[in-house]
Amino acid sequence: MTTTRLQPQTDTQPDTLRHVLRDGDAGYDQARSVWNAMVDRRPAAIAKCHSTAEVAAAVRYAREHSLEIGVRCGGHSIAGLAVPDGGLMIDLTPMSEVRVDPDRQLAWVQGGALLGELDRAAQRYGLATTAGNVSHTGVGGLTLGGGMGWLARQYGLACDNVVRYEMVTAAGDVVHAGATENPDLFWGLRGGGGNFGIVTSFEFRLHQIGTQALVAEFTYSAAESFAVLRGWRELNASAPRQATFTASIRNDGITVGFVWVGDPAGREQLLQAFKALGAVVAESIEEVSYLTLQSRDDSIQGHRYRRYWKGHYFKALTDDAIRALLRNSGVGASLQAYGGAIADVPDEEAAFSQRDTLFEFVTATRWDDPADDEERIATIRGYAATLDQYAGGAYLNTLNGESVRRAFPPAKLARLTALKTTWDPDNTFHLNQNIKPA
Repeated sequence: MTTTRLQPQTDTQPDTLRHVLRDGDAGYDQARSVWNAMVDRRPAAIAKCHSTAEVAAAVRYAREHSLEIGVRCGGHSIAGLAVPDGGLMIDLTPMSEVRVDPDRQLAWVQGGALLGELDRAAQRYGLATTAGNVSHTGVGGLTLGGGMGWLARQYGLACDNVVRYEMVTAAGDVVHAGATENPDLFWGLRGGGGNFGIVTSFEFRLHQIGTQALVAEFTYSAAESFAVLRGWRELNASAPRQATFTASIRNDGITVGFVWVGDPAGREQLLQAFKALGAVVAESIEEVSYLTLQSRDDSIQGHRYRRYWKGHYFKALTDDAIRALLRNSGVGASLQAYGGAIADVPDEEAAFSQRDTLFEFVTATRWDDPADDEERIATIRGYAATLDQYAGGAYLNTLNGESVRRAFPPAKLARLTALKTTWDPDNTFHLNQNIKPA
């Protein structure tokens, strides 16, 4: 749908909860299920909200009845933060409309939309904004935590592309935040997570990127992994912004490559440079549509698997860090390059921190049998712990039971704490990567 009016329509819904599921109702179990199958909590009620007014009513209802609040969109939090046991889940998924103005290159996105819905609407015009790598992730959770994606080195993080937010406060009021409207809140919403309220709409800048992308991957033997990863690190230092470097580390070898979006000039030279890193065991160079790129990492099995992960930020990738990376225990490990437009934004302009990150590291695993929980989790924790000495923090959206101090330096955390105290002094919204009020 195309429109030149990007403000939400006037909300005429009554101030009441009209779409509520309780245990035993049809659809209740599906609504409480999230991406990590380890999460098996039972909310007292699930409010499926179709409007901003219904979100506000749900917040007021929860507070009046002393119910813990969880907020559901894509449900991709590894800790299942959207699902409050015995509380009220505010389900935004019915609020999934995306409207695009191709002339002004702007999009208005409701708070329950998934990344795939935003991508599809914008790609009708060859447009896109930075979004994550899995299409069934929620726009809200991704963006509020920062929002890394294949376009970030060219256009900044998802949060860097938000022009305006609409938010329901802990008191059930509706406010807006932008560069000149509640600017302190605007600052905090750009990377501070879901700490200050429930965002019910985002206005994004879009960028003309065309509709195609290139994915290049080169696999090398375990014997060559160290030399290849060093060479990959050096190539990244001068990589064009259209390229986002990736690496996948396994015991039997290493796969390195890049995703390229935009002007193709320069990518052929980069392909040749990758081939020269060592003796290539296998290679894949594939032209894909941008929409295919954005969904190629989707989990085919949806919410079936039990999952666990840990993440780090590397400000440098020293030879010792590479050796430690390669001493893994057979679990999956990946690196993705930052830099470019991410680092162009002055640190003080937004809550998102550590813009000097060179690479993001994630180690993750998935499995079926609950009997394997303890072993799987211990393996991931153990591997990640061996890299602690080389890390410089972590991405807010990958924190898994860790302090938010890993995501924010002390001065920025102090400012976020003050902001939290202003907007949510009772910590009503605490099922998140929580910043406690003073």
